[in-house]
Amino acid sequence: MPLTPPAAPRPGAERFDVVTMGRVGVDVYPHQAGVGLEDVESFGKFLGGSPTNVAVAAARYGHRAAVVTKTGADPFGRFVRRALRGFGVDDRFVGTAPHLPTPVTFCELFPPDDFPIYFYRLPKAPDLDLRLDELDLDAIRAARVLWVTGTGLCQEPSRSATLAALEARSEGAAREGGPGVTVLDLDYRPMFWDSPEAAREQVRRALPHATVAVGNREECAVAVGEGGTPADAALALREAGVALAVVKQGPEGVLALDGTGAVEVPPVPVDVVNGLGAGDAFGGALVHGLLSGWPLERTIRFANAAGAHVAGELACADAMPTEAQVRHRLDTAERDPVAN
Repeated sequence: MPLTPPAAPRPGAERFDVVTMGRVGVDVYPHQAGVGLEDVESFGKFLGGSPTNVAVAAARYGHRAAVVTKTGADPFGRFVRRALRGFGVDDRFVGTAPHLPTPVTFCELFPPDDFPIYFYRLPKAPDLDLRLDELDLDAIRAARVLWVTGTGLCQEPSRSATLAALEARSEGAAREGGPGVTVLDLDYRPMFWDSPEAAREQVRRALPHATVAVGNREECAVAVGEGGTPADAALALREAGVALAVVKQGPEGVLALDGTGAVEVPPVPVDVVNGLGAGDAFGGALVHGLLSGWPLERTIRFANAAGAHVAGELACADAMPTEAQVRHRLDTAERDPVAN
């Protein structure tokens, strides 16, 4: 889909290529695979949180990126800010919730397709404490790409803040004739919701303000209430108002549907180490393709390969690839479809 010009910011307002909004934390991932957490002997500590990882990935491709989120007033909060700056992501919109701890996330590794994840986000994650009066709506309107997540809709005040950011983009588009691209990552995590129906209700409030919706098969089915094929889900998302619907199918590849038709790309083979960061790498690469003005098929193939690259690594943010690394993986896959 073509990238339309974003709404004009007020004079002096910051203009970022991509602003992401939502979850952040510290990933504590095991160095040993094939065993439960009770038997793990050592761990690595990494920056984490899906929209945060997308911002890191976009910065890795050379785009000016910022993340809108909050941490606790604790050492892990300091780690988050330091890591963001180290990855070239602007942290000026990272707030602090002094009464809440920075979240920590553990996982178990049972490759190729079982990665139980354990979120420590109690009593409440700081990123769900984001408030409307803390948002720089000028920067949000002016960003070439805004990326928000379904998780941000699961609790107040984050829900109202996320919807306000989306509405600000829509209002700016009506005034200026172009909103840039607004991506809704469907990002359904059942432990954050009372029911799939509750998630669907909030996602349906957000979809009319988005130009792109992206999710895996389960997330898309939750969003549209469809139990049919990926093509059915993509069509339902388009009918809900988005210009581009992307359905990730893991080992079956990716389906994307826009106004010109459907694009289907096969999976890129990889020896999976940790599948948890693949979707975020896909998202960052999708943003890169949109910002670069690439045709849809090229963008989806590139994003698919970026996801495969990170699936072969332990970390998420730390493993986000460069464009050269993704191109190498694509070239390898084209030369030998069974190679990694």
